[in-house]
Amino acid sequence: MKNSVVVGLDIGTTKIACFVGTQNEHGKIEIISMGKSESLGVVRGDVRNIDRTVESIMTAVTQAQSRVPGQLNIRSVYVGIAGQHIKSIQHSGLITRKDAEALIRQIDIDALIDDMYKLVMKPGEEIISVFPQEYIIDNDPGFKDPIGVPGTRLESNCHIITGNVTAVRNIKKCVEMANLEVKEIILEPIASSHAVLSEEEKEAGVVLVDIGGGTTDVAIFYEGILRHTAVIPFGGNIITDDIKQGCTIMRKYAEKLKVKFGSASPMESQLNESVGIPGVRGSSQKKIISVRTLASIIEARMSEIIEFVNYEIINSGYENKMGAGIVLTGGGSQLKHLPQLVMLRTGLDARIGLPTEHLANTNKQLEHLASPTYATGIGLVLNGFQNKARVVSSSTEIEDESTEKTKNNKVNPGSPRENFFTKMFTKIGEKVSETFKDED
Repeated sequence: MKNSVVVGLDIGTTKIACFVGTQNEHGKIEIISMGKSESLGVVRGDVRNIDRTVESIMTAVTQAQSRVPGQLNIRSVYVGIAGQHIKSIQHSGLITRKDAEALIRQIDIDALIDDMYKLVMKPGEEIISVFPQEYIIDNDPGFKDPIGVPGTRLESNCHIITGNVTAVRNIKKCVEMANLEVKEIILEPIASSHAVLSEEEKEAGVVLVDIGGGTTDVAIFYEGILRHTAVIPFGGNIITDDIKQGCTIMRKYAEKLKVKFGSASPMESQLNESVGIPGVRGSSQKKIISVRTLASIIEARMSEIIEFVNYEIINSGYENKMGAGIVLTGGGSQLKHLPQLVMLRTGLDARIGLPTEHLANTNKQLEHLASPTYATGIGLVLNGFQNKARVVSSSTEIEDESTEKTKNNKVNPGSPRENFFTKMFTKIGEKVSETFKDED
């Protein structure tokens, strides 16, 4: 394909989804294909069965490739990560620049972030992502964007995401066994935020709540900066289990009940409405389930999850600064009347976040992607294009610096100094060539 392509791979507890995105002539992102398979080896974000997970990944990738007209060979992917092992810490970073007059560029910020990855972590933990917050330049605080500012000392308080080494390694191993390269591992709520949040919401203060099958992920933004992240070990699957036990029915029927008739508010359900569930094989009697009883079970568990979310909001220290309220996304956010329950329990405005708000997609066949279920996968694609743009910017800066140095160090042709350096670098080049020749 002519246009640059980015692939996002969402390895979730209930599904594994592969999204293929491209950039049109106006710079807008379009999702041109997707593939989905049942997640057979992942429990609460952790890979428990590598073989089954690899099989599910290959199924989703094959589907995505087959749905693109022409030939598409997916080789590398941006991968989402979640799970109970995810933690976050705050740590200050610092770099000292040689030229105080030179303006700070993206390569300086990249150097600061790279330095943070060298932090020594607790045994069994590794750094997944680093997010600089406000910058301090020569002891002058309060810079949100330091690019273009002169200075020698560049500091930042960074929000650092860490994960279990084995859990991260298992995800990488599964992707590599599926004959794919991991471009980057990205925390899932961060990916989802790219898909469902606006810059205005991040500036005003917003809580993203991504309700997945195994976990509920929380990300808090204020003044356009990521301030707090957390993982709650409950998701949509535990609600299904509650329905199964509370109504004494098979799990597959509990899931169908939740999806089709589930509500987070018993008072919004019809008093006398009920649903008939097929009995076990050989039984002609149906089990009758009250829709209001179903809603009561769902409300109890969702209220518990919301309490955890509320705790994280308070723990972040930004509970009085969430001007844009709460944005709910993920498959578990599709329960009827959930925003109303969230508003009741937290006192904050709430809405459902759809992942197509930042896409320029006209493909009629992909209209079903306008579902919060696909927020992470689409967000991974958007994140991938942002990273590509950042890399191009850094590369351009390096080339510009190299060109400037070449101009400054240029020697007059034919001068004794030029002859000396020419001979010296010729000898060095010969030695380097001989060294690499010997290694080959």
